[in-house]
Amino acid sequence: MSRPDVAGWGWFEPPLSPAATDPAADLARQAARVFASGDGEAVLGHLREMTLTRCLGPESGDAALRHLEGQRHLVLHLLALVARGQAGG
Repeated sequence: MSRPDVAGWGWFEPPLSPAATDPAADLARQAARVFASGDGEAVLGHLREMTLTRCLGPESGDAALRHLEGQRHLVLHLLALVARGQAGG
């Protein structure tokens, strides 16, 4: 990418590839490909089952609740990446 503080010298730098311009979209497409197979869908289903549909009882301590919420956040992040990658970006 050309530096804005050195006007006129941008032609020295090679053009950016589409993947280099948006690494987040590239990561989303990669996640969609990883979990597109039947095996990948089974893994996502297992992660959903053990985190999103799991409830802890009233005797659960603060550490257990925080741990489960961290797991849920990670699984929801993966699901969002896959959905974004399937939507094209």
